[in-house]
Amino acid sequence: MKITVVGTGYVGLANAVLLSQNNEVVALDIVKERVDLINNKQSPLHDELITQFLETKNLNLRATLDKVDAYKDASFVVIATPTDYDPATNYFDTSTIDAVVEQVLAYNPSATMVIKSTVPVGYTDSLKEKYGITNIFFSPEFLREGKALHDCLYPSRIIVGECGKASKKFASLLKQGAIKSSWAIHSYNTEAEAVKLFSNAYLAMRVAFFNELDTYADIKGLSSRMIIDGVCQDGRIGLNYNNPSFGYGGYCFPKDTKQLVANYKDVPQKIVSAIVESNETRKDFITSRILDRKPKVVGIYRLIMKSGSDNFRSSAVQDIMEKLHKAGIEVIVYEPTINNYDSKYPLINDLEAFKTLSDCIVANRMDTPLYSMHGKVLCRDIWGTD
Repeated sequence: MKITVVGTGYVGLANAVLLSQNNEVVALDIVKERVDLINNKQSPLHDELITQFLETKNLNLRATLDKVDAYKDASFVVIATPTDYDPATNYFDTSTIDAVVEQVLAYNPSATMVIKSTVPVGYTDSLKEKYGITNIFFSPEFLREGKALHDCLYPSRIIVGECGKASKKFASLLKQGAIKSSWAIHSYNTEAEAVKLFSNAYLAMRVAFFNELDTYADIKGLSSRMIIDGVCQDGRIGLNYNNPSFGYGGYCFPKDTKQLVANYKDVPQKIVSAIVESNETRKDFITSRILDRKPKVVGIYRLIMKSGSDNFRSSAVQDIMEKLHKAGIEVIVYEPTINNYDSKYPLINDLEAFKTLSDCIVANRMDTPLYSMHGKVLCRDIWGTD
């Protein structure tokens, strides 16, 4: 069976690798460098398992820039294109999905389309009405950056937005490629879309909660670690997403929480808006703690969200950098994973020079090279891990 996956970000590439264990998979992208890497069995993303599978597994996977080649004879077209949140419209930018739907209808209208991109509640049904089609459904992903293939191989659940033959077949293909067998939940598209947004909003709420706990402990001179450890020993609360940070960031949490707020228009709510506001308050608090040290130069140690990730463009520390800049503080950056960072903040890839130049070093997560600089480092990481 031929399956086309459109988009080679974490969601697209992880699904392409998963499905290509047992099916012919063609990954369609618009960036030649990414296509070339995949065809040379190299991962364009920082994901250990994706890299391992591409290098060592006998996958029936190739990448292309050619739409006709990609769509021809495909039984399923998996859409995993970016849907960034547009603050001007309070809505995900779904134009890339619209474009793919139109391409499929032009090149292979009998293919079943599966949306993996995160979308507003009600979007998939609006596509059905707009284009007069029935062969499309939504299937949310619950993947972590850097561990996307792992989460495909060991899914917590598989959700598809329809109950027909095509959705059951697609769910079986996902289960076939997984190591852990998961129950498939068949629902309506709107419920499936809501599951995605509410899942991420709940996780963002946990991050915001423990960040507010940490703010309280810091101001009151208490041990965040002792409080959080005591709280989380309750099995009903658990140990996940409890490490204080500079705020949630990344590809999903910021845009998904804001989209959910927009979806709540005309519906009473307090918590969802509070999650977004709490995240901004946390970044303001961290900034104030940095300014309290009266530094002339602040060094930002790593832009990535966490180890095993290559995402730095949406990290919470970026907003803190901007706040410091507006306060007249010079900001420098140490990030060894990038060589050409297009920014007004100088990139210092000599760690010793970075340490010397920085009056205060700001690190979202503690790292071994910083232990000797403990008095100069501002970090709210209580576990020393991600």
